[in-house]
Amino acid sequence: MPQSRASTDLLQIGDVADRTGLSLRTIRHYEEVGLLPEPQRSPGGFRLYSRLAVERLLLIKRMKPLDFTLEEMRELIEVRDELAGPRVTPARRTELTERLRTYLALVESRLARLRERVESAEVFAQQLADEID
Repeated sequence: MPQSRASTDLLQIGDVADRTGLSLRTIRHYEEVGLLPEPQRSPGGFRLYSRLAVERLLLIKRMKPLDFTLEEMRELIEVRDELAGPRVTPARRTELTERLRTYLALVESRLARLRERVESAEVFAQQLADEID
């Protein structure tokens, strides 16, 4: 019996781990804490993830180095999901966009801190290199 197109677009957790660079344990953790919707299951009980789940994991992976808490991740994901929904009123869209702006400012602030840390590390590396020469 041929598989439907929808089922062939689903990936098992190992494939998702390969595509995202995340461990199986990390993927399961994000699922357990509610950052990922519960995956479908194959007849054999294997987790099956959609393209959207993979995209969400990649988004989460981008938030991690910026020290987003699980709650911040959850809220940002919810805002983005609601904005992408078909029934967002203009007033709600404005509210959600403002929340996105707040997150953008947070990301920019955290990115500036990361750049400062990298600069400091580069200075330190140069000091060590100078001591070797």
